[in-house]
Amino acid sequence: MKINVSCLQMDIAFGNPESNYQSAENLIEKAMEEQPDIIVLPELWTTGYDLTRLELIADEHAQKTIAFLQSAAKKHQVHFVGGSVANRGEKGVKNTLLIVTKDGNVVHQYDKLHLFKLMDEHLYLEAGTEKGLFKVDDQLFAGVICYDIRFPEWIRAHTSEGAEALFVVAEWPAPRLEHWRALLIARAIENQCYVIACNRAGSDPNNQFAGHSLVIDPWGKVLAEAGEKEEILTAEINLDLVKEVRKQIPIFEDRKPNSYN
Repeated sequence: MKINVSCLQMDIAFGNPESNYQSAENLIEKAMEEQPDIIVLPELWTTGYDLTRLELIADEHAQKTIAFLQSAAKKHQVHFVGGSVANRGEKGVKNTLLIVTKDGNVVHQYDKLHLFKLMDEHLYLEAGTEKGLFKVDDQLFAGVICYDIRFPEWIRAHTSEGAEALFVVAEWPAPRLEHWRALLIARAIENQCYVIACNRAGSDPNNQFAGHSLVIDPWGKVLAEAGEKEEILTAEINLDLVKEVRKQIPIFEDRKPNSYN
């Protein structure tokens, strides 16, 4: 099964949701020229890392962002791995990844499990507890957020259940660009899956971000890579290759999980 994916490598306006909704709308319109089946947005794309003001600018129950994605999905008949949003609920704010299908259904919400203390996430965000597994067109995928990729056991918890592509949404800083590339390639090879990773571009008052969104195949081959600036990265993935690779080197059959603890 072949799928076209487009990553919107946005330059996010710090703490300005209205500006970011407009930017995303413009990028979605442009991305549709490539006729993608799935569009991917980056982490915290409505607010950026304006953490000290999240209580004021976070999206209550993510409803505005959900409505935005539902409208775009139905208008363009495209699925969304809708990046993540600062999602304010009764128990605080979570960093929530939204999956919306082309008919406007919200099929999954994943709350970031691993909070990144170097950027003070633990001071302003509540961690999630559930996996990022979801289905689109009857295909099983997984979605995770940024720092999650440093925890291979968390990624394996998804692919061991059959996920054939890993979607990563991020605001990964430029000083650790080489980590970003190495970790994503490793996750693709060791899990024999596609990795579609959408990072942000630009900067905020405290950070310069790396860009370099990536699409990687199950052999670890980089199929497409963005630069540092805002752009749309589009590539085709073929899920039949996942099955071929997993059959050729049967790591999931050869695992010894009882010996790993």
